[in-house]
Amino acid sequence: MVNDDMDEDEEEDEVEELEDEQLLDTEASESFELDTPAERSGHIAVVDRNVMYVWGGYKNAQNHGFFDLYLPRTEIWTYNMETKHIAGGNLHMSMSGSCGVCVDGVLYLFGGHHARGNTNRIYRLPLRAPSLVWEEMSDLKGLPPSSKDKLGCWVQKNRLIFFGGYGYAAQGPHQGTFEYDESSSLVWDSPGRGWNNHIHILDLETYTWSQPVTTGNTPSPRAAHACATVGNRGYVFGGRYKNYRLNDLYYIDLDTWEWHEMSVPQQCPVGRSWHSFTPVSSDLIFLFGGFTTDRETLSDAWLYCVSKNEWKPFKHSHTQSPRLWHTACSGPDGEVFVFGGCANNLLSHHRAVTLVKCVCVDTCIHKTKS
Repeated sequence: MVNDDMDEDEEEDEVEELEDEQLLDTEASESFELDTPAERSGHIAVVDRNVMYVWGGYKNAQNHGFFDLYLPRTEIWTYNMETKHIAGGNLHMSMSGSCGVCVDGVLYLFGGHHARGNTNRIYRLPLRAPSLVWEEMSDLKGLPPSSKDKLGCWVQKNRLIFFGGYGYAAQGPHQGTFEYDESSSLVWDSPGRGWNNHIHILDLETYTWSQPVTTGNTPSPRAAHACATVGNRGYVFGGRYKNYRLNDLYYIDLDTWEWHEMSVPQQCPVGRSWHSFTPVSSDLIFLFGGFTTDRETLSDAWLYCVSKNEWKPFKHSHTQSPRLWHTACSGPDGEVFVFGGCANNLLSHHRAVTLVKCVCVDTCIHKTKS
């Protein structure tokens, strides 16, 4: 864990930051007629049949004062041909900080932050259909998660398993811990938000929400962490909790629901949030970028070996390209495609850049396409 004391000025900056979402109250009204995706952060990206799909997030709005613009909710970009598709359907709002995952050719989109706050709506988008049409999944059974963003997800046995996040307090008998963020109620007319360590399962066969009864050493509440599924294990690394950005590593057995905290080796990544953590094989997970307690945007890369509980720095030639709140998707041959994100401190108003990287873990080749 990284724990740096902060003076009063820094604490006031933390209140101002609040993950900087008080600035996000405008949806892009202009048409982005571009040949490549607009710069962005807070977006989602998934891979289906070796095609990467990118949706949402927000960008700088130079003609709108200090306000940023949510990217159009109807736009879906695919890589590597970088083609924009227009999606229809009833996706109600543009958002950032949503959680997106692809299962059997369907993109599932849960939660996020929009102009009026957080949501707990969930949508599906069949990617292999003749046309792209969003469908809200409104007839689900069980108790849904609270409204939040910056959460993580594991996928196993046709189940979506959501963990953590930052948002409103849960209504109803939710299992887990919610930690109220005292600074959140100081922003506009917000009802107040906080961090949680809740686990919610959506069964895609029965369309039912449920919560497991977990055992073991449960991680603290957190948001802007990163999750990775390896076999029957759901890994979570880092994230923000209060004023700390963490470097702890846990996994949960997705069959028995027992938590395990991994010992921290002497050589390991610094604490961070808004990073990516991407499986590249049955034994390796690739960590890239993020944001530290000291507000440093990172460009370091690490490989975590599951069988050895061992971290190794991964050398690459683009250390001058730091990233936070980007996305990273694995390719078919050990690559990791990193797209978008913020290049520096979120408070600086010089934020999102467009970048697609191919990191070949097997041959240590690092390519960039701008």
